[in-house]
Amino acid sequence: MKNIHNSKKIPDFSLVLGGPFFQLLMRLRLTTPALGLLKKRIICITLFLWLPLLLLSLIEGTASGSIGLPFLYDMETQARFLAALPLLIGAELLVHVQLRQMVSQFIERDIITEKVLPTFKNLMVSVMKLRNSFLIELILLILVFVGGPHLWNSVSVVESLAPGIGSWYASSDSVGTHLSLAGYWYIFVSRPLFQFIAYRWYFRILLWTYFLWKTSRLDLNLIPTYPDRACGLGFLSLSSSMFAPLIMAHGVLLAGLIANSIFFTDTKLTDYLVVIFCAVFFVLLIVLGPLFVFSPSLMRAKRIGLRDYGILAGIYVREFDLKWVCGGVTARERLLGSSDIQSLADLANSFHGIRENRVFPFDKNTIIQVILFVLVPIMPLILTMIPLEELIRKFFEVIF
Repeated sequence: MKNIHNSKKIPDFSLVLGGPFFQLLMRLRLTTPALGLLKKRIICITLFLWLPLLLLSLIEGTASGSIGLPFLYDMETQARFLAALPLLIGAELLVHVQLRQMVSQFIERDIITEKVLPTFKNLMVSVMKLRNSFLIELILLILVFVGGPHLWNSVSVVESLAPGIGSWYASSDSVGTHLSLAGYWYIFVSRPLFQFIAYRWYFRILLWTYFLWKTSRLDLNLIPTYPDRACGLGFLSLSSSMFAPLIMAHGVLLAGLIANSIFFTDTKLTDYLVVIFCAVFFVLLIVLGPLFVFSPSLMRAKRIGLRDYGILAGIYVREFDLKWVCGGVTARERLLGSSDIQSLADLANSFHGIRENRVFPFDKNTIIQVILFVLVPIMPLILTMIPLEELIRKFFEVIF
């Protein structure tokens, strides 16, 4: 029994623990091997990226002065560093805990059998090696820090929001755009480091996709009559709740961007419906897209299930017909209450259940959940179009 238990034991799989940045946080005592010190980590990283912007803008008189875009009124910047950043950092602990439980269900539900278990373990080890790659994180750092000067030279939020007036991080004149002290910290420190943290999440999503894709190519033990209507893979729909902070971070960033445009230019929330739709589609793609790798396996299991249960149903129905319709039953046996009737009904229910199996391991409720996670941070912007009192009145009119 002990040997069997040991053979079922899988490595401590995680997409979060590891990598040079994680090791740096360990040395700075901002995390533990089990992702402890979460509050300290959020506070320290947030203050390092946001507080210098506040202090420098106060020194330069651009925190709330009469300029085009004061620092304290910059909704995009406040949303980025005071809401989205904590969500991205906090998401690590939730994903770490729930992902381990999710992966273990491949074993607990016997989807991964003893035959393919060694390959499954090797796959987890290879994914964690990629997660720890120094080269990948170095490439991400180069991308974000090289992009800082490019952002300065090619993107002028100053001109788009307040032409000729300026913002807390830059001013423009006939010569060009000039960064303030706060602008230098923003362009070359705060923004690149935020992007690095965000891009690490996209890298983890790619690792998660690769892991699921390689898993889907194994000889999986998928049961077509499993009650979750996904041959036993229905637990993967929990990805939506596992990535909830990451999803909401995207909604917060979008809400901040739209809020700046609404408050500082002549635009309305309805002008951004296409942008919102694209953002929702993008989040659905990165969260639920990886699960589509199981569609070929689910379609194959459904096809085989319909074939096998169709053959079984044919055999049983012929025997049932010979017994009860063609006179093969004894005089003492009654049709009403017969176990044959119950078995026929159970077989019909099983066959019907297989026909209702989905070709992806999530349902419409999962899609709705993801969409809501994106839209919740944007919903307060409705107040820019409809006064709160009128919104409440219409709500109660609909309810009552």
